[in-house]
Parts: sequence; C-alpha cells; structure tokens
Amino acid sequence: MALEGKGFFIWKVPNCEAGNATAIANAAASAGLSHVLIKIADGSYASNYSSTTKTDYIPPVVQALRKKGIQVWGWHYVYGNDPLGEAKIAISRCQSLSLDGYVIDAEGEYKVAGKQVAAARFMTELRKGLPNLPIALCSYRYPTYHPQLPWKTFLEKCDLNMPQMYWEQAHNPAAQLRRCVKEFQAMTPYRPIMPVGAAYSSGGWAPTVADVNEFLATVKELKLPATSFFSWDYARSNLKPLWSAIAAFSWPVASAPTPSVAELYMQALNSRDAATVANLFTPNAVQITAAATIQGTDAVKAWYTEFFSKIILNGSFTMTGVSSVGNTRHLTWTAKGSNGKITNGKDTIGIIGGKIGYHYSYFTISPL
Repeated sequence: MALEGKGFFIWKVPNCEAGNATAIANAAASAGLSHVLIKIADGSYASNYSSTTKTDYIPPVVQALRKKGIQVWGWHYVYGNDPLGEAKIAISRCQSLSLDGYVIDAEGEYKVAGKQVAAARFMTELRKGLPNLPIALCSYRYPTYHPQLPWKTFLEKCDLNMPQMYWEQAHNPAAQLRRCVKEFQAMTPYRPIMPVGAAYSSGGWAPTVADVNEFLATVKELKLPATSFFSWDYARSNLKPLWSAIAAFSWPVASAPTPSVAELYMQALNSRDAATVANLFTPNAVQITAAATIQGTDAVKAWYTEFFSKIILNGSFTMTGVSSVGNTRHLTWTAKGSNGKITNGKDTIGIIGGKIGYHYSYFTISPL
C-alpha cells in the first residue's frame, strides 16, 4: 500500500491520549492523518512493552487505527552494537504486530568508525526476515554534514527515505527542506523522500504555526508523497496550536483499499484474541481441523481460545501465500510461538457475505 499524506511519530504510547487506543485513533482520524509511526524497539529490546506486567501497549492501538483506515508503521532506534539482535527484534515486532512498514532510526552511534560492517549485517538479516515489507531510513537532514554514516549501506536495501528535517533554532523550514531534498537527490541510491517535520521544542526554541504551514506547503510544492512529524507525545501536550495547524492543513488521500478476508484473518491471528478471530465468521460457520469439526461463532471462539492458550503460545503469524477461486481463498502460513513453530499452515476459506462461512485448517507444530 503506497504511503501518502500526513503522519505522526509516537514515542511512548502511554503518553499519548493517556494510552487509550480508541482516543488515539479518533485523534488521528480527526487530524486527517494517513499514517502513524510507533516506536517498536530500541536496540535489541522491544519498546512500548512492559517487561514487568508483560503488557504490550501497541496491539490495541494498531487495531483501533486500522479500523479508521490509517496505516501503522513501526520505528526502531538502532545502535549497531548488536546488529543481528536488532534485526531479530525488528522482524519479530513487525510480524507479530502486522505492521504496514518499518523505519530505521540511525543516528550518532552509526557515525563511529567500522559501523558500516554492522549496517551491512543488520540490513542483510532484516531484509531476509522482511522481504516484502516497506522499509525506510530516518536519519539526518543533510548527509553532507554526516558523511561518516553508512548512507549507501542502509539505503540500498530501503524503499523510502524519511530524513529528520528538523529546523531547530531557526524558522526557515522551506529553505532547509529544499536543501535536504537536493542533497539526497545527488546521492546514490536515491529513494523517495518523505521528510519528518519538527513538532517539539528544544533549548527555548519551538516551531511556530507559520513554520509548520510553510513546511507542509513546501512538501506539497516539491511533490513529495508524504510527510510526518515528531512527536505526538510532545505536540498534543505542549504545542497544541501546532497540532491544530497540522490537522487543518488539507491533504486528502485516496481511500485505503479494504483488507481482504485473508488479510483480516491473519491480522486477527496476530492479535491473539479469540473474539477478534470469531468475529470474522458467520453465525453458523463451520470450521474443520484434524481434531474436530465445529459450528457456530461460540464454538469457533472457544477453539481459538484454546489455540492461543495451549496449542501455540505467544504466536507470531505470517501469511506466505494466498490464491482465489470465486468465493474460496487458499492460504499458506507459518507461525512461531514460545512453545514451538508451524511451518506448514494450509487453510481453505469459503466466504459468505464478506465473512468466513467455511474454514478448513491444517498444520503441525514442531519444536523450535
């Protein structure tokens, strides 16, 4: 799905609308946002996840935003000290959350001598695990100021470039954005530019409403497909006039295509919520597995409750193929959980009135 229009970066979910997923989605929709980018990891550790309570704050936000037709991307601050570990957590989070895209935030740590090797290892492993997911680099606005960063190594395996176009201590975003675009256009490889604007304050400086309008107007003038701002956490609490200006800036985007039943099914599996899965079925739906044939959404919900709690624990599901014949869909999929993995998932779905009326599922679980 192409990325266009306005977006916002979220650093800490609990600091945005008090962590209320519905409120976040409503605010995003009211502001005309087409995408929201949430921090999913820092180094080799998950972000917006409490290791104490085992609470992941992101899944309900993803579900609420998706219901509003808003894309959800994940962003990840990387250091390059453990490139394989950072790639592993990126892949895991993107797959388990069924994200629409992934953003690499690489900054000063990657300017240290020798970090090009780490960048190459990270990007190779990342692309191996996320071969089809859109990936963007989010780093400095002027590459000529930061030649030590391994720009080419990152961008070669990226699809998009989201430079941090922060005009700190100044009020000339148009001039700075034009320079930013010009410098990246002179680089190889070139990737479509979707700049990130400033919506925070620093050292007594803060962007003005005039700055924001000038920045957005220049993005449109340069025909850049999308832009976003950092950060929701700060702007909504401390720079409300800026949030209002961004919301008021008209940038209509094409309606997002309705997800297919197969896509909705995989998203529901990754929610690991039996009620969400059962809601995709018709009231009298029939589900067939090697263990039993069941009928009705109550029975389906009970089956998935057991599936998530006993059969595959903490599962991350990935659709590997789908084909269609009339109202029938054939899916192949894999899953990885804390107690085992599935490499041979094969389902047949019969669709009635946009819902699942018949479902045959075959899979076996093997050790990790």
